[in-house]
Amino acid sequence: MPQRFHTRLMQPADWDEVAQLIYNSLNVWYEKNRGFKLVTGSWETMRIFPEVYEALDPNCCVLVVETQTSRIAGSCFFHVRSKHVALGILNTHPDFFNCGVASMLQRYVMDVADRENKPLRLVSGATNVDSFSLYNRNGFVPTCFYQDMIVKVPADGFPVPLEDGIAVRNAVESDIPAMVALEEELTGVEREKDYRFFLKNEGGIWHTSVLLTSDNKLGGFIASVCHPGSNMLGPGVARCEEYASALLRFELNQHIGRSPVFLIPSRCKKLTADMYSIGAKNCELHISQVRGEEFPQTGIVFPTFMPETA
Repeated sequence: MPQRFHTRLMQPADWDEVAQLIYNSLNVWYEKNRGFKLVTGSWETMRIFPEVYEALDPNCCVLVVETQTSRIAGSCFFHVRSKHVALGILNTHPDFFNCGVASMLQRYVMDVADRENKPLRLVSGATNVDSFSLYNRNGFVPTCFYQDMIVKVPADGFPVPLEDGIAVRNAVESDIPAMVALEEELTGVEREKDYRFFLKNEGGIWHTSVLLTSDNKLGGFIASVCHPGSNMLGPGVARCEEYASALLRFELNQHIGRSPVFLIPSRCKKLTADMYSIGAKNCELHISQVRGEEFPQTGIVFPTFMPETA
């Protein structure tokens, strides 16, 4: 007898079905467990995932397909970088919940990481016990607890208090080497490809800011996306909480009248207090996890889910 499911890589003809799968998967889970829909727009907004991820990393979305019907039962985006592999958004169609689809997707990406001999990283929901267990039983270890915050940016923006000699400005292409070096120093992760993608900004949905210290060295940076399917800050890093606050405020000011989401480490008392002071509220909780060697992180890390490269 043929197996019920098989895996294959996503093709352009699959984009609409994958977008609908992500839309349905997220909304069914949130309606069942939280009482509201997470994605309030149409399913077409979820095309941002195949569109962005295929532009950034072609052939890096694995599908689980029902063999008899050719229906897509699940999808998972992944990203191979020089020092790690990232496990991105993973979804199972509601019609195939509890059929082992998520485990098949996870196993495929774990095999990619094993062949690359690199650690596998992700940021997963802290309140979804089934999701946590799926990763934890396969060797993923929690490394940092994050709180997702959301805030409405007023018409005049937020003040950006800066110490003497500190400056925050829009990033330019010549900043990329310093951005890459800073992130590698603080996290052990290298993502030059991602930052060149943001600053090229062919889709017109990205913005990136940098913070310079009094001696004109890079103290931090943060990117953001503004799209009907995703309005988030990150990825980015900062050397200290003061730099992180300034970067967040400056980047939030690029989204006047909107309500972007951003993730910050809960251990950062000054940073969380500052975000509360501008009216930010918690809307979700996440945990970073790693399977394999973990580089000791220093400084402040801003994860994101668009694009999700852990």
